[in-house]
Amino acid sequence: MTVAAGSVAAGAASPTTVSITEPGTVPTAVRAHRTRADALRNRERIVEAARDMFVEYGPDAPLDEIARRAGLGNATLYRHFADRRALTHAVLLSVVLRTARHAEAAARTAAAGGDPRAALSRFAHTAVDDRIGALCGLFVNGDDSPSAEIAAQTARLEAAVEELMERARRAGGLRSGVTFKDLMPALSRLARPLPGIDDSASDLHRHLQLFLDGLKAP
Repeated sequence: MTVAAGSVAAGAASPTTVSITEPGTVPTAVRAHRTRADALRNRERIVEAARDMFVEYGPDAPLDEIARRAGLGNATLYRHFADRRALTHAVLLSVVLRTARHAEAAARTAAAGGDPRAALSRFAHTAVDDRIGALCGLFVNGDDSPSAEIAAQTARLEAAVEELMERARRAGGLRSGVTFKDLMPALSRLARPLPGIDDSASDLHRHLQLFLDGLKAP
């Protein structure tokens, strides 16, 4: 509701307009902000649920089960993602972006004087915790090449990992000739669940450490 503050005398300045919100009501701008925030949270919940389902059941995990795991209805899922392809793209972009951020954080640690070999090891263990290998099928089953967004984030990831590996190499902690294209496929294979085998996290990290030890400079 809007009211005028004070009366207006002849020749006086125009009255000051004051906006008053009725008790129990929420301003339109606040409602719009809350709606956008709720929509963003729902989208993130769907992407996280889809990632977990794709890890457990592969790229053909039922969309209604993904919605159920996210604690949302099918209609909400389809409001955000028109089809499986759109959801798959969002999951891939999320995983590549998150992995790139982990790599950049490790590279910053090494650049600031930290042990580059230790930083590389921490990055590798974090990457397999995200079970990136289990999502390889999403790339393989896609009908199209990676989108510009995914390609850009992959390039960002590669740049950070190569920087980190070069620092480890200069410090004498990594054999020559090992590149991003060697490391990341190996991490993906190690992190990919094998049918019929109950791989524990401790086994996964032990196997990863054996692999990383093999990359040390002789």
